[in-house]
Amino acid sequence: MKKKSRNQMRVVRHERLRRTLSGTAAVPRMAVYHSAKYIYVQFIDDDRGHTLAAASTLEKSVKESLKGTCNAESAKILGTLAAERARAKGIEAVVFDRGGHMYHGKVKALADAAREAGLKF
Repeated sequence: MKKKSRNQMRVVRHERLRRTLSGTAAVPRMAVYHSAKYIYVQFIDDDRGHTLAAASTLEKSVKESLKGTCNAESAKILGTLAAERARAKGIEAVVFDRGGHMYHGKVKALADAAREAGLKF
């Protein structure tokens, strides 16, 4: 039997998480994904299938102010930016979806920064 890759196992963990996590218009799902180069955050209303707000380190305005685009420091800045954009749309509370990644390092830094910026998990 062929061994599953690291990304395939992350997808399996994410599917397991998604069975219980769901976002609504009042309390959207804050989905975090990071590749080897960038970090992405979306606020999703799963009832309608719409993205309410988003932020990523791929954006020019964010990318220029960062030393690296996929580390804990950039995750903190992105968490603050994402929380500001969510609050501008009237989002106060979210359900946190770590995307199958461990709650450690970049993911934890992003979540902590979003909490400090005023989001409730």
